[in-house]
Amino acid sequence: MLSLNLMRSALEFWPVLRPGPFDVRIRKGRQVMLRIREQALAVVTAFFLFLSAGVVAAQSDEIRFPVSELTLHTESGDYPLVVEVATSSAQRQHGLMYRTELAGGQGMIFDFAVPRPASMWMANTLIPLDMVFIRADGTVSDIYENAQPLSKRVISSSEAVRYVLEIGGEQAALYGLKPGDSVSGPALDE
Repeated sequence: MLSLNLMRSALEFWPVLRPGPFDVRIRKGRQVMLRIREQALAVVTAFFLFLSAGVVAAQSDEIRFPVSELTLHTESGDYPLVVEVATSSAQRQHGLMYRTELAGGQGMIFDFAVPRPASMWMANTLIPLDMVFIRADGTVSDIYENAQPLSKRVISSSEAVRYVLEIGGEQAALYGLKPGDSVSGPALDE
């Protein structure tokens, strides 16, 4: 009986267990905190939706390249290639960046419209490439083999060229391509 009386008296003096004005303030404080947390969650959700919409828009603005054909004429034979054609400034700036592969027999031709010194680099390019500098008449001026991915080193032609052909790393050697060989096809006429 004594222990029951002790418990009752303890409950009377225990402020958290007894309802009172302090409890009402705690409940209101919790409600306010819940509302703040819900609003913060809504703001964060809206922010991520905004970011994802930007990514979708950026993907829909992806640069597209027309496809054409070229033939490499070397001592060891003629090698047909399927190439993407980069003629606009935006296309030439983007090139083969972010690609994870480039199959044999494929490449990209950069058309500068008029002969000029050409400079290329491998920033944001994830695969090794051979760069073939081509004069306006279709003859090969220079070849830079196996350019290193992600390098910011500038790779320049030794003379004015109209075209630069990028093919997979070590492909030029596989074709036996060397300066003085020729390149022909519709991609040079477009």
